Amino acid sequence: MTHDHAPGTTCPKCWARLRTPLFCESCKEPLDPGDDASPFETLGVEPTFPVDRMALRKRLLSLSRNLHPDYYAAGGDEARERAERSTARLNAAFELLADDFRRASWFVKSLGGPSESEERAMPAEFLAEVMEWNETIEEARSAAPAEARERLEPLAAELRAERDRIMRSVAQGLTPLPEANAPVLRDLRRSLNVVRYLDRALEQIDEVLLDAPPSR
Repeated sequence: MTHDHAPGTTCPKCWARLRTPLFCESCKEPLDPGDDASPFETLGVEPTFPVDRMALRKRLLSLSRNLHPDYYAAGGDEARERAERSTARLNAAFELLADDFRRASWFVKSLGGPSESEERAMPAEFLAEVMEWNETIEEARSAAPAEARERLEPLAAELRAERDRIMRSVAQGLTPLPEANAPVLRDLRRSLNVVRYLDRALEQIDEVLLDAPPSR
């Protein structure tokens, strides 16, 4: 028998209040949360953009211990399979919430803002900089190793600083959370598009630098 549960409901076995739809912390019953539980609901934490990473990891480890499939070996295949599915969902929820970019993107979409595919634009003020950054990276690809490193190491530092600045701005826009369908959600998506570009650019820089060992 499959049980679908959301936080705030009760365990079908012992009727204790559930903090997570994955597992009853009172009677240790693994549950099937269905497909609607959010990452925050899955981990049983409040849906806010700022997260305490240490507390989040402790919560993950606590639930992971209680959901280990071997713990339910005596309960039959159904209980073990539920525990395996719940463990996979738990890990996926943690990975999303522990990543500032993915967490911000999730909030923008869940609050009614555009997805990455629905809004691909960046703020206009970044377009000229993006063209300049792209040009520097492409020129470095054909440059001598020492010259490539000389060009790209400062650029990488600049892009990381820019990424940090934009993510701080996004965090401010999501703290407190805006109203559903608020116009600011489109602006936040455009800022996240810049971050996504910066991440790709930094990956490209790393690839070039791998082929340009430091001079001795």
